[in-house]
Amino acid sequence: MNVLSAEPTSECNPGIGRALPRSVAFWVVAATAAMVPAASSAPSPLYPVYQAEFRFSALVLTLIFAVYVFALMASLLTVGRLSDYVGRRVVLAGALVVEAGAMALFLVADGVTSLLIARIVQGIATGAAIGALGAYLLDLQPTDGSRLGSLLNSVAPTIGLGIGATITGVLVQYAPDPTRLIFAILTALFVLLALTTIVLPETVKRVNGAVASLRPQIAVPPRARRSFAGAVPIMVSTWALGGLVLSAGGSLLAVVLGQSNHAVVGLVIGLFPFSAATAALLARELSPPSMSRVGGVALAVGTGLFLLALETSSIAVFVVASLIAGGGFGSGFLGALRSVTQLAEPQERAALLSAVYVVSYLAFSVPALVAGVLATNIGLLNTSLGYGGVVALIAVGTLAVERLRSGSD
Repeated sequence: MNVLSAEPTSECNPGIGRALPRSVAFWVVAATAAMVPAASSAPSPLYPVYQAEFRFSALVLTLIFAVYVFALMASLLTVGRLSDYVGRRVVLAGALVVEAGAMALFLVADGVTSLLIARIVQGIATGAAIGALGAYLLDLQPTDGSRLGSLLNSVAPTIGLGIGATITGVLVQYAPDPTRLIFAILTALFVLLALTTIVLPETVKRVNGAVASLRPQIAVPPRARRSFAGAVPIMVSTWALGGLVLSAGGSLLAVVLGQSNHAVVGLVIGLFPFSAATAALLARELSPPSMSRVGGVALAVGTGLFLLALETSSIAVFVVASLIAGGGFGSGFLGALRSVTQLAEPQERAALLSAVYVVSYLAFSVPALVAGVLATNIGLLNTSLGYGGVVALIAVGTLAVERLRSGSD
């Protein structure tokens, strides 16, 4: 059976008096693309609090982190392409409603089981939103050749990750009811964003094939497969280090580096994604291969400093490592993202972005889960040192392969 894909359209939504101008809608979608990952990083500074309150081990902590990512990937593999068929707006609206539900579940969480359920629901919502938001940004981006959509596909989520961790850390340290206030705010925000989708312009026409698109499938267009394969190592190394920072960063800062101020913990965790966003902005005019090379160098150096910080118990070195490694994440991932998305037609964008994020989130979650198992046997410090060493080796290996490839061309 032939499966039809959505076609781009400039028509606005039927049934409303007036849709937002495309330029305004673009920034609304960009803000939404930042807030979804902000919600995903919000629990990071709370993990030590949850551990003390609910008395669970490092393994359970990484399981709470990992189930979110596995649910996200399952959602990506099933509904990641749905917006290509039924439209961006309806998929995004549904994802934001489910996201609001997940925040409400965090709000009433009273133990490990409820945290696991909340993270699973959040993963489903985030996975549904990622494909639609990424494609929406590419659809609505200015037609002046600025490639702003691909830039914000990289920058907005990383800014969001930093915002979520930083604000949560401040609220935990200084606000009342620290495990609930942030989720009350996020619940209201996602309800508001879901309502905002009513006035977004639709950018694709509804076509046949929606049910067939729900079959789990990673869709990389043939002409993009070589670039995609070449981008996998940088995706893996960047997101693997991000997984360590966001899953175990709070515990490392508290246990290994002796930092007990939750606001400082949230800020230091947030430095990694904030630096990533800044680097992506600064590197946006470079070619995709150059961005990947710069990112690989910064990631290798930053990871080396990260290992030094843990060995010397230096929070100052840890901060520098977060800034440099975060810069490597931002420029490296943007280079990888741009190298593959520029080869996709509009009707292929959601599926290709889903494939990118499946690889990225596997790297984000599986090593962190393995680290959680190892931490119960060899300790958090030794596990983190080994984890960082593997990330550094992948980054250096990627640079070596890229140099050999460029030398043979």
